Amino acid sequence: MISRKSILASVCCGAIAVGVAACGSSSDNGATASGSSASDLSGSIRVDGSSTVGPLTQAVAEKFNGANPDVKVSVGVAGTGGGFEKFCVGETDVNDASREIEPPEAKICKQHNIPYEGIQIANDALTVVVNPANPNDCLSVDQLAQIWGPDNPASSWSDVKGADSSFSAGIDRFGPGTTSGTFDFFTGAINGEEGVQTKDYNNVGENDNQTVTGVEGSEGGIGYFGYSFYKENASQLKALEIKNPDTGKCVAPSPQTVQDGTYVPLGRPLFIYPNTDNVTKDPLKSFVSYYVDNVNSIAPGVGFITMTDQQLAKSKSTVKSIGG
Repeated sequence: MISRKSILASVCCGAIAVGVAACGSSSDNGATASGSSASDLSGSIRVDGSSTVGPLTQAVAEKFNGANPDVKVSVGVAGTGGGFEKFCVGETDVNDASREIEPPEAKICKQHNIPYEGIQIANDALTVVVNPANPNDCLSVDQLAQIWGPDNPASSWSDVKGADSSFSAGIDRFGPGTTSGTFDFFTGAINGEEGVQTKDYNNVGENDNQTVTGVEGSEGGIGYFGYSFYKENASQLKALEIKNPDTGKCVAPSPQTVQDGTYVPLGRPLFIYPNTDNVTKDPLKSFVSYYVDNVNSIAPGVGFITMTDQQLAKSKSTVKSIGG
């Protein structure tokens, strides 16, 4: 299986297109949801959206490759918001999303008669990373807001109240662009309002590799992205623990702390949003069914956090209700 770095390097210039076997069963035996041979399926599926979710969707698509090369799945990473711009005017079949659809996006979908359903496919521990030379191990929401807030953010680590006062390196911020669902979620969780953040940062767009390079190369560097991307680059970066606002305890990002609800406020669900008109027909019907049936076994291999049994049951029920 190709790495997330390889996926993002390819899709930053356009979508990956692969032949996949669009299966609907819970196994990899090449059968569709109706029991017919997967080799009978053909057509194309267009997916775009979150750069966080994109590698997981790509990994699911790769599982189809040997069984049915006549189904082409393209996976782009325009960002959650950028993806919804395409999805809600009918340019794509599925939008990968690291947050729920927002009212203005839903309005555009309605105007263009694009029906949809949000389906959870994984969990995420949105991870704040710093340079390994940084002596700080844990920050509170308030301290993060001092760094990322819109008004007079701290310019050096010694300016952050309560942080290690011996560390005086200048703060060098790296973060996603404004069409990113990760940007929306982080700003809402840390600064109290989506989209509200200092403009004094290195905007990497949807290319999280630039955050890795930037933070690794700057003693005072700090950035944030999905847990799967941190896991792939853990040897180069240091993940901060986040102080739980309710308990006051420092909590590290991990599958366990996301699933048990202690990694707050940066634990989050991840979604796909299929067009529910198209998902009643193959090949999209089989692809979405296969996605939900198999994602918990695929996700750990690419660094994603699986759904709980309750979450998985809900997602399967949603797929069934829309005919997937």
